[in-house]
Amino acid sequence: MKKYLITGGAGFIGSNFIHYMLDKYNDIFIVNLDKLTYAGNLLNLQDIKNNKNYKFIKGDICDSKLTDKLFAQYDFDYVVNFAAESHVDRSIESANSFFETNVMGTLNLIQTAMKHWKNPDDSFKSGRKYLQISTDEVYGSLDLDSKTKFSENTKIDPHSPYSSSKASADLLVKSFFDTYKMPINITRCSNNYGPYQFPEKLIPLMFSKCIKKEQLPVYGDGKNVRDWIYVLDHCRAIDLVLHKGKVGEIYNVGGDSEVPNIDLVKKIIQYLSSYDKNINEKLITYVKDRKGHDRRYAIDFSKIKDNLGFCPTHDFDTSLKMTLDWYLNNKDWLEKIESGEYQNAYKA
Repeated sequence: MKKYLITGGAGFIGSNFIHYMLDKYNDIFIVNLDKLTYAGNLLNLQDIKNNKNYKFIKGDICDSKLTDKLFAQYDFDYVVNFAAESHVDRSIESANSFFETNVMGTLNLIQTAMKHWKNPDDSFKSGRKYLQISTDEVYGSLDLDSKTKFSENTKIDPHSPYSSSKASADLLVKSFFDTYKMPINITRCSNNYGPYQFPEKLIPLMFSKCIKKEQLPVYGDGKNVRDWIYVLDHCRAIDLVLHKGKVGEIYNVGGDSEVPNIDLVKKIIQYLSSYDKNINEKLITYVKDRKGHDRRYAIDFSKIKDNLGFCPTHDFDTSLKMTLDWYLNNKDWLEKIESGEYQNAYKA
C-alpha cells in the first residue's frame, strides 16, 4: 500500500485531490496534514473522515518535530505539498505569514523528506517523490494583445508577495534536485474553480454576493485575463506528474480557457439570473485596482500534454454552471464559512 503525505489537504484544491485519489485508488493510505488556518475547512472532507485509508492530523509544515515523527511513523512514498498561504490581497496587506509557510514550511518539509528517503550512499529510496504544487503567478504578467503564453522556460518574474513566496519555494525545491538529485517535481497551474473553494476567491465570492443582492466588486476595468481550469482536471494532472513525471522536471498545467474577469462575472450573473431576476449586471461595481495587478495569465501546457498525455476534459462554460449548481445546492456549506462555524469542525 502506497502512503501519501498531503499537506494543506483541508483547502480547496487539496481536499478535491484527496477525494480524487481515494475514489481512484483502493490501495493507498493518505495522511492529511493541515494547520487549519482560516482557509482550511474539515467540512470539505466530512464524508471521508472515517475512511480507513485516510487520516487527518492538525499541524504545521514548519514544525520539524512533527514532520519528522510522521515520516518515521508512516514511511511515506509520496509528498504532495499544497500547504500555502495563497490569497494575493492578504499578501499585500501582510507578507510575513506567506514567507513563513510557503518558504520556510517548504524547506522543513523537503529537508524532512530527504532525511528519511536518503540512503547511506547518498542515493534515494526507489519509488519516492516530492511534488511541489505551485502557480502560474510566478511567471508574472502577459500583455493583453500578446499571443504569448507561459511555458516552463519563461523567466520567473513574480509581482506580488504571494507569488514571490511561491517562486522562492519553487527555486528551493529545484535546488534539492540540482544539489542532491532528490526526486522532485513542480507543477504550475492556472486558476482553479470547482467545489469547496473558499469564498474570498472570485467565483464563490461573486456567487455569494449575487445571492445576497450585494454589489459585485470588480478591480480596475475588469479586463484582466485569467486561464481557468476545473479543479478535477488539475487533480488528474497532479496524479500523472506524481506517478509518471520525469524526476526534476517542472510541468505547467492549464485549462486553455482564457476569460477576462468582467466576462466571468457576467457569466455568473447570467446563469444565476435564471433563479432570481433581481440578479443582474446593475450589481457590478468597479473598484480601485489591486496593487501590482497582473494583466493576463495564459498557460502553454504542451509539455505535459506531449510527455504525459494530459489534456483538460472539462469545458469551461459547462463546468462553471456545474460549479455554481454545487454552491446553490450547498448554501449551508457557504453559510458555515461566512459565519465562522466551519472552524468548529475540528475536534482534537
